[in-house]
This record gives sequence, structure tokens and C-alpha cells, in this order.
Amino acid sequence: MKKITLLLIAACAILLLAAPPFLKNYGIYLLSYWLVFVIATMGLNLTVGYAGQKSLGHAAFFGIGAYTIAILMKVGFSFWLGLPLAALICFFVGIALGFPALRVQTIYLAFATLGFNTAVWLVMRNEEWLTGGTFGINNIARPSLFGYSLEGNLAYYYFVLGTAVILGALQWGLLRSPWGKAFTALRDNPIRAESLGINTRSYTLLSFAIGAVYAGIAGALFASLVQFIEPAPFTVGASIMMYLMVVVGGPGYFLGPLLGSAVGVILPEWLRFAQAWYLFVFGGAVVLLMIWLPDGLLSIPDRIKAKRQAREASAARVAAAQQQGAR
Repeated sequence: MKKITLLLIAACAILLLAAPPFLKNYGIYLLSYWLVFVIATMGLNLTVGYAGQKSLGHAAFFGIGAYTIAILMKVGFSFWLGLPLAALICFFVGIALGFPALRVQTIYLAFATLGFNTAVWLVMRNEEWLTGGTFGINNIARPSLFGYSLEGNLAYYYFVLGTAVILGALQWGLLRSPWGKAFTALRDNPIRAESLGINTRSYTLLSFAIGAVYAGIAGALFASLVQFIEPAPFTVGASIMMYLMVVVGGPGYFLGPLLGSAVGVILPEWLRFAQAWYLFVFGGAVVLLMIWLPDGLLSIPDRIKAKRQAREASAARVAAAQQQGAR
């Protein structure tokens, strides 16, 4: 890992550990909300950025995780039983969603996942006996850990932060394993990957399944954070926003979800001084970013490096031409 990346991670870690006690409750809540989306978009980044699949159904898994934990806790089960069950359900549903990716790609796959998100959202809205419909489910408790209550905003923030760090470390290990190399090979050239003996079917399904697990865990954490859920946060629009977070941060960059989620969650809060115009300002900023940096914010160092190498190569060619002419 590059030194600048290590320094950036260390600076972020110190800031995230030391700053929250000095913030008001809403600031702590906002950081927790941001970390929840960091976890969700880590999964989407694996599916989209590393495996090269197009998915507009990530909010459905986010909602499945949230409703699983809410329904189980409502009938008396523990959060610690609901969390792995939410991840397990999302894993198998993710595998099922991956099957269209074996037959269609690009925009057609995006439409298939969009349809899946719409179908799941309709179940959440219409099956009131299970989900509460538009009335939702309230009084979702926060868990206790080793006898220590996580009910307070600061305690729950550190719990979400610890979960994000653990899941980030697991993904880092996954990406450095042969599985991670297979995912990037699948993204770069599926035909070449298959010729090298990579089972492209299995890795396509796994990319959806593992990405869905991250979204399911994030959804469970989201339900306990807000303590009330209803179908609105899990629409197709939410999936598009998550996709936007991945693209803005930089698809295929490990720290992309960290930066992209900050743009999608924290930046709109900073722009509220613009009042009714803040969404216009936010949307305009994103459009300009996509025009000038289509590979995301984290592509800036690579673009600078590529331009420097191009200038050096051009200077070397000129020098070689001049030397040849002198001869």
C-alpha cells in the first residue's frame, strides 16, 4: 500500500476516534449514518467496481437487512440473532439476483436489478401484516454488547465504526486473495478470465452475494440507528444514490466508498445554507465532477501521475529526436 494511502487512513482513523465526543448529538448521528452507507457501498463497490457488474438493486438488500432485524426484534428475538440472519438471507437472495448477470450485461442487467428493487419495495409497502406497510415499524431497540448498552448515540457510533473497520478489513483481505484477483479479471475481460480457468459463473454470483451481505448488515445497523423504518429509504432512487456514491468516490478503489458516501451523505448537510437551492447546487456539483473526473475523486492521483509520465515520455522522445538529428 502506498505511504500516502496509509497516512490518509491513519489521519481518518484518528479523526473518527477523537472527534465525535466533541460533537453534538446530531453530528454523532450524522457520522453514524455516513458509516452505515460506507458499509453498504463497500458491498456495491465489490459488485460494480471490482467485479464489473451493473446493479441498481442495492437498496433492496439494504431494506431486507433492515426489515429482517426489525421484524425479528419486534417478535422478541435478539439483535445478535437477527444480524447474522439478515446477512444470510441477503447472501442467498444476492445469489438469486446474480443469475440474470449470467445471461445479460451492461444496461440490460441494470434494468433487471432495477426491477428486482421495485418488486421488493412493493412487498415492503403492501404487505402490512409483515412490514407494517407505509406505517412502518417503530421502537427498534439498539443492542447491548457484553452487558454495555449501545443505546446512546456515541456508544452506537463506536459500535458502527468498529463494524465498518472489521468489514473493511475482511474486504481488504478478500481483494488481496485469489478471489479478489478473479473478480478484477472478470471485470477487465470475462473471456480472458474464463480462458485462464476462472469459473466466471461462480464469481459473478459471488460478487452479488457478498455485496448483498454488506448491504444487509448495513440495513440492520440502519434500522437500529434510526429506530423506525418504512419503505421510503429503500426505493430505486436510493439504489441510484448508492451507485452514485460508488462512482463519485471511484469504482474499484478501496477507499472509494469512504469518500463517495461522504459526498452523498455529509456534503448535502453542508450545503443546507443554500436553503431551497442546496439540491440544485449538489446536483450541479456531481454533474461537473462526472464530466471532469469520470473515474471518481480517487482517480485524481492516477490522472496526475499519467500526465506526468506522458510529459516525461514526450520530453524523452524530443531529446531522442534531437540527439538523432545531431548525429
